[in-house]
Amino acid sequence: MAEHYSSVLWNRQKRLYDLTIAGLVAVYLVIFCTLQAVLFPQVTTETIIIRATSTLAFLMLHIILVIGPLCRLDRRFLPLLYNRRHLGVSMFVVAAVHGGFSILQFHTRGDVDPLVSLFASERQYASFSQFPFQPLGFVALLILFVMAATSHDFWLKNLSPRVWKMLHMGVYVAYALIVMHVALGILQQETSPVYAGLMAVGVLTVTGLHLAAAFVGNRHELHPAAPPADGFVQVCDVADIAENRAKTMLINGQNIALFRYDGKLSAVSNLCRHQNGPLGEGRIIDGCITCPWHGYQYLPQNGQSPPPFTERIETYAVRCVGTTVWVNPQPHPPGTPLVPALLNPTSLSDEN
Repeated sequence: MAEHYSSVLWNRQKRLYDLTIAGLVAVYLVIFCTLQAVLFPQVTTETIIIRATSTLAFLMLHIILVIGPLCRLDRRFLPLLYNRRHLGVSMFVVAAVHGGFSILQFHTRGDVDPLVSLFASERQYASFSQFPFQPLGFVALLILFVMAATSHDFWLKNLSPRVWKMLHMGVYVAYALIVMHVALGILQQETSPVYAGLMAVGVLTVTGLHLAAAFVGNRHELHPAAPPADGFVQVCDVADIAENRAKTMLINGQNIALFRYDGKLSAVSNLCRHQNGPLGEGRIIDGCITCPWHGYQYLPQNGQSPPPFTERIETYAVRCVGTTVWVNPQPHPPGTPLVPALLNPTSLSDEN
């Protein structure tokens, strides 16, 4: 690969993460397949594999989707986020095994091409309740494949973080398709309400955590409405910002993180250059703004990553009048040095 990219660079944390994933996957499959063989001795090996991988992939997808909002609600979940892409690729592999065995068992026994059979074996496309469920799963698997194939930072850099993020938001489309795949498939055959109940719990959990995270984030995010003075907008009081932490705000469509550190204030873009992570939810470590997602760092006074790294983010002018903080929402080009606003002794004494 070009530009000095390596296929994978494993550190100790990645190895531990991946070994944990592999171990839990193996344990789940062994337990599930053993129970299926004991409880349903009449079913084929292919059917057991289809059931085991389908339930495991669906469970892993739910875990992937709740990691993000859990991290927004409680920072103790952040270690799960750092290598979430590894979990996503693992989930795709499990789902691909499920899809492969499903096609093998249900669409390779006739004289029609398996993919043609997949889309043509059931033709009730005009009916919602009778809509063919297998094509829904196939399309979802294609989306997951694209996400897994572009998970490396090579694609993140060359597609740009914004495009890469939009592409990977397709996981929610895949999730909706899989929910419909399950609802129109296995839930139509099972009479027990347990299966429908479990899926309902999963959907409500994912939806509820995302709504809760959005609500909490909105409470902590400023939306200044005061008219600008000389381009500056009054945003908060000095005491509203904890030391080495930030206050985030949306002004004129600009997502800004205002940091307080060493008696100074600086404002930068709230979007990390790596994966558009929320810099304002991180903190300043060793003089650098540190993204809570993957540890990318930027100097608060100029938005530049410390050498040898080259990432840069937009900066914004800040003014402090007494204990009142003002920000100019007009962004300066990424990496532009700006003089930080100094907190005068009166501001600090008033806070204490």
